This record gives sequence, structure tokens and C-alpha cells, in this order.
Amino acid sequence: MAQGSYVHYLCQDETRVGLKTLTGKVITGKGVKPTVEVKWERENFWIYGAIEPLSGKHFQHEYPKLNGEYFQQFLDWLSQQLGSDYAILQIDQAPAHTSSAIRWPENIIPLLQPPHAPELNPIETHIPHPQLAQSVFTAFFNALMLSKILLLLIISNLDYICLSDIA
Repeated sequence: MAQGSYVHYLCQDETRVGLKTLTGKVITGKGVKPTVEVKWERENFWIYGAIEPLSGKHFQHEYPKLNGEYFQQFLDWLSQQLGSDYAILQIDQAPAHTSSAIRWPENIIPLLQPPHAPELNPIETHIPHPQLAQSVFTAFFNALMLSKILLLLIISNLDYICLSDIA
């Protein structure tokens, strides 16, 4: 380890933000089962994030999907953000995280949490400002791009006290 480097303990997770078309009703004759073409148009994006529970320092980046390719991009981006520092990155055992195609940067060490144990990951145990997040998504449900911008502003402006509460 280089002189002056720091080892961060980071907890990582991702979340999908978006909307799904609402279902409707179909009128048919009595005893006739309705046959309707369903178009589930979905507009969404994923926020990949990592937080250091002790300091509240956080990293987040947006991607269009959750898969190994974008997780690799997140790891490469996180590695650049860390610079000469190192990170032990606690992750769940999602297929995107455990793919053999993942090439871990030299300054990031993966730490797999047990399967089906989200309570062990501090990033999943507390949602900061749940009323604010709910009102944002309720008010802008049909304007995904606007809610996306607001959500990213909220995340980027969380203060130290709020982020330390997550841990």
C-alpha cells in the first residue's frame, strides 16, 4: 500500500428508479376470458451507490440497467474516484456482482455478504428522508426525467449527519 493511502470500508447496492404502465380493465361478455395484448412500457434507470458508514462519504453513479457490464463500469469509475486509496467493498451476491467476467480493480477488494441478508448491509437498512422521496415520486410520476434530476440532486446534497444515520 502506498504511503498516505487510506483504506475505506464501503457498502454497495443499487436501486431501480422509474415507472411501469398502470393496468386497466377490459369489458367482455359473461364467461368470456379477456385476451388483451399487454405492453409494459417501462422507463427507468439504476443508481449504483457505495457509502462509507463511518464517515458518510458516498459515491453514486447512474446507469440504464443492472448487469455485469454496468457494474464493471461502476467499479472502474469508483476505482478512479478513490485515486490512490483502497476500498473493501461489501456487496450482495447478485449475479451482476459475482459474474466471472468482472475484473476487480487493484484498489477494490470485494466482500460478499451472506445470501438473503440485506440487513447486514447498512446501505439497505435506512432510507433518508422517506417522506421527501415519496413526495418527489408521487408528484413527478409521469415526468421520469424531472424526477431523475431531482433524485440525483437530493442524493448529491445529503449532508454528513444524514449519511452517517444510514450506518
